Amino acid sequence: MNRPAVRNALDQSLVARLREALTSAESIGADVVVLRGEGPSFCAGADLSLLANHDRASAQTPRNHLSAIWDLTLAIEHSPVVFVAVLHGHAIAGGLELALACDVVVAATGTLIGDGHVRHCLLPGGGASARMERTLGRGASAWLALTGKFLPADDPVFAPWLRSVVPPTELDETVAAIVTSLTDVSATARASYKQLLDETHGSLSASDRDRELDAFDRHWLANDVPSALRAFLTKTREAS
Repeated sequence: MNRPAVRNALDQSLVARLREALTSAESIGADVVVLRGEGPSFCAGADLSLLANHDRASAQTPRNHLSAIWDLTLAIEHSPVVFVAVLHGHAIAGGLELALACDVVVAATGTLIGDGHVRHCLLPGGGASARMERTLGRGASAWLALTGKFLPADDPVFAPWLRSVVPPTELDETVAAIVTSLTDVSATARASYKQLLDETHGSLSASDRDRELDAFDRHWLANDVPSALRAFLTKTREAS
């Protein structure tokens, strides 16, 4: 992901390019895709300036954009390719949702991880409500969801999920070792086992996507979320 100036916030172009990269990886028979973020952070979530441009008074919601993010995460989960997410800086909101869809996740020490949606009067729109509890458990997911707080990667709540938490200087070496371990086994067996794990977990579908996005739309239309986003963006620009 290469939008470092905005912490790789997910706009329409970036989501489309990620989906194209996934399709390309599958078409060439890639074994592993490593998902990383350029610059100071992995991903800070959906582009808030894009969301803020939707006119609530005209009953506009960013559902199409969020649906594209959801569909990307579904494609990652259902793909025979193994996805390794490499977190650093921030992995919050949509960034966390991308990571939750990946198969193996490693983080640099100091990475802040969180849901964060409620900080901006938002509900999730990229799968957090469907994936966070099954990955982190009820207690941790409820805390992250309902407070919007960010926790460091080495917090014990992430221990069952993160494969490794290492100093930034060791991140490349750790990722290389993970890729080697994944590619040392039978590709067909690995792909079939991934599918089995997905089905055993309770494979997510368009119905799960629509349930979350329906709730997002109801909340968006009942509250002046765009104004809250614009106020936050103005404050952030003035502070910088």
